[in-house]
Amino acid sequence: MHTRKLGSQGLEVSAVGLGCMGMSHAYGAKQDLDDTQSIATIHRALEIGVNFFDTAEIYGPFINEELVGRALKAVRDRVVIATKFGFKISPGAPPLGGTDSRPEHVHEVANASLRRLGVSHIDLFYQHRVDPQVPIEDTVGAMAELVKAGKVRYLGLSEAGAGTIRRAHRVHPITAVQSEYSLWTRDPEAEVLPTCRELGIGFVPFSPLGRGFLTGAVRNSQFADGDIRRGHPRFQAEALEQNLKLVDALNRIAEIKGTTAGQLAIAWLLGQGADIVPIPGAKQIKHLEENSAAADVTLSAAERREIDAAIPKAAVVGTRYSEAQLKMINL
Repeated sequence: MHTRKLGSQGLEVSAVGLGCMGMSHAYGAKQDLDDTQSIATIHRALEIGVNFFDTAEIYGPFINEELVGRALKAVRDRVVIATKFGFKISPGAPPLGGTDSRPEHVHEVANASLRRLGVSHIDLFYQHRVDPQVPIEDTVGAMAELVKAGKVRYLGLSEAGAGTIRRAHRVHPITAVQSEYSLWTRDPEAEVLPTCRELGIGFVPFSPLGRGFLTGAVRNSQFADGDIRRGHPRFQAEALEQNLKLVDALNRIAEIKGTTAGQLAIAWLLGQGADIVPIPGAKQIKHLEENSAAADVTLSAAERREIDAAIPKAAVVGTRYSEAQLKMINL
């Protein structure tokens, strides 16, 4: 696995990372979660050269950080761990109780995340969602204090707009912006990616496989209780029927290329720029290996044009989130 530089502050990571959220949260039935399997997948990731692992306090909540910490304890000096803060989390309450990026809360979460991960520092600390009640300058100021204290190495933002990124970067250099980006979610291309490139900020696409859709594995809208896709407009029956035509076209291109549709989707992202490091999620070793192998897939200009034509921006049916979900996650 070759490496890429995220931002201009010196952070270097594997070209494809591993999103660990699904190991504890969001996808599939809770009874199907298997920590032993997940830890084996993380260990296999290390064997094949993946060294960039993404988690967050909200995943679980809390238990995903603990899982990642256990899995990586013996190899701490070989890995880059990214985690996130920014939500109100109350015991017994809904997992997302609104945003909270008050400076005192930033410090509280950092200390709690350090304990759960079992580490002395966090490599990349993201604000998970912009808090409309707290000036970004105040939040990043608190994050910068964590860097000065040696508790955090690099700073990031998630799902932030171009203007917010600029304001944040003036307070302390931002190393990475993480937002959803894939063949069927291309919103960052308009303003966020150009802003990141102007400022020397790396870009980390989450859900690079469209929450599993671009692999071709999702053929109907029947999801387990607790699976977040149950409420996503793009996965509802009528939208799904139309969107399947797009992934079927991607599958046909992949068959000719001798890859899987998922590998093609990740390779397409990698080809969007050397500053891009996708973090596909995987709970099983076979999916990890398939996703990571995309780093070795090279696309010609003609193949890229064919893929763009197969999944044009305007052809995707349905929004990323429902209105209720947008309010919950502050987007």
